[in-house]
Amino acid sequence: MSAGYKNPKAAMTASKEKIIYTMLIYCGEDKNQQDRIATIDVDPSSPTYSQVIHTLKMKYPGDELHHSGWNACSSCSGSATRQYLILPGLMSSRIYIIDTIMEKSPSIYKIIEPEELKEKWNLSCPHTVHCLPDTNVLISFLGDKNGNPPGGFLVLNSSFEPIKKWGEGDIKNMGYNYDFWYQPYHNVLVNSEWSGPNTFVQGFSPAHLLMGKYGQKVHFWDWKAEKLIKSFDLGNEGLMPYELRFMHNPHSSHGFVVCPLSSSIWHFWKSENEWNMEKVIQLEPIHSKASPSPIPSFTIDLVISMDDRYMYTSNWMHGEVHQFNINDPHNPILTAKIKLGGIGQDVFLLNHKLAGGPQMLQLSLDGKRLYVTNSLFSSWDDQFYPELKKLGSYMVKIDCDTEKGGMHLDENFHIDFGNIEKGPFRAHEMRYPGGDCTSDIWVA
Repeated sequence: MSAGYKNPKAAMTASKEKIIYTMLIYCGEDKNQQDRIATIDVDPSSPTYSQVIHTLKMKYPGDELHHSGWNACSSCSGSATRQYLILPGLMSSRIYIIDTIMEKSPSIYKIIEPEELKEKWNLSCPHTVHCLPDTNVLISFLGDKNGNPPGGFLVLNSSFEPIKKWGEGDIKNMGYNYDFWYQPYHNVLVNSEWSGPNTFVQGFSPAHLLMGKYGQKVHFWDWKAEKLIKSFDLGNEGLMPYELRFMHNPHSSHGFVVCPLSSSIWHFWKSENEWNMEKVIQLEPIHSKASPSPIPSFTIDLVISMDDRYMYTSNWMHGEVHQFNINDPHNPILTAKIKLGGIGQDVFLLNHKLAGGPQMLQLSLDGKRLYVTNSLFSSWDDQFYPELKKLGSYMVKIDCDTEKGGMHLDENFHIDFGNIEKGPFRAHEMRYPGGDCTSDIWVA
C-alpha cells in the first residue's frame, strides 16, 4: 500500500477501482443492530461483480456512520501508507479506526470512545476527516459535549491519539461547523456550516430556519497560523453551505460549495491575495402533485474530476445528478443530467424502485464512473423519504463521458441494501482503497 500519487495526473492513470467501501446505517426495528461497512465488488471481470462481498459490524448500535477519511493520502509524500480508515459515528461521537490491510475484509483496529472526546476535549459529532502532510489526521466536530455549536477541530497523531484542538482560539467566531478542505500551497483551510447537533438531529424545521439555526457562512483560515482570516455570509441565497471541494491542481485556488437550503452552488477563489465568493448556479423549484408547495432541488453533494474539468452534483429532492463543465469555474456549464428518483418520482432499475433521491457521490480516479447512494441522515431521510426506513438504500453507477461530457446509467449495476443480511440499511459515503476524488490532497 502506498500513501497516494505524485500528482492528479498520475492518479488518473492508476488501476481501476475493484472494490468500494460503503458506510451503512441500520434502519430496521432491532435497536441492538449495529451499523456496518460494506465491501462492494465493482470489478466487472469478477464473478461477484455488483454484490456485497463482506460487511464489518461495528461494536455498538446507534453510531450513525456518515463520513470517513484515510490515515494517509497524496499529501503525505510517501511518508506513510494508506491502510487505516478513520470512521466517525456522527450520533455516537465514537471514532472507529478500520484496518484495511485485508482489503476485501477490513477489521476494527482501534476505537476512540465518546467519553474521551466529550469529557477531555469538549467535542461531539465528528464529521469530516482529512489526513495531513505530517501524517497526523484532522477531524471536524459539529458540537460541544452537550451538542451545542460550533464544535471545532481535533488533531489525531499517527497512532490515532487525540493530541490537540486545531484553531481553538478562533472557533468562537464561527456560528456552526461542518465540512472542510485544506490547500497547503495557498496556506488555507475552508470550512462550511450545517447546524448544531441538538438542532439537526430533529430533522429539518422551518421554525429553526426562521430562528437562524442553520448556517449561512463559509470560513477561510490561515492554515499555518490556525487563525480565522475571513468569513463570507451568503445570506438567504446560500443557506446551509454543506459539502465543499477545492480543485485538485494544488496551485489552483478555485473551489465550490453547495447550499441545499437555497438550492445554490457557490464558487470561491483567491485574487491578489484576497479570497472571493460568488454564486454561480441557482436551481429553481419544481411543481409536483406529490407536494402542496414547490419542491427545491436541495443540492447536497459535489465531486470534482481529477483533471478539474467536470463537477458532479446531487439534487436530493429533485432526484437528479448533474454534470457541469468547469473549465471556466466562474461560469459552469450544465453538460448532462440524469434522473434517479426524487419526491413524487418513480424511477426503476433492474425491477427495483430507486427510492429517495441521489445524495452521496464518488467518482473514479479516471473520471469515467460515478457511484451514487441515497441516504442523507436518518431523521432527514425519515422526514422526506420515509420509505427508505423500510426499503433501505441503493447504490448505482453512472458512466461518464470524459471527452464531450454526458452521463449514462449503467443498467446492469444495482446494490440493494434493504435485502442484505440483518438489513435494511441506509447507505452514505463511499471510499476506494486506492484513494478517490474526495480524499486526496496534493502539496505543490
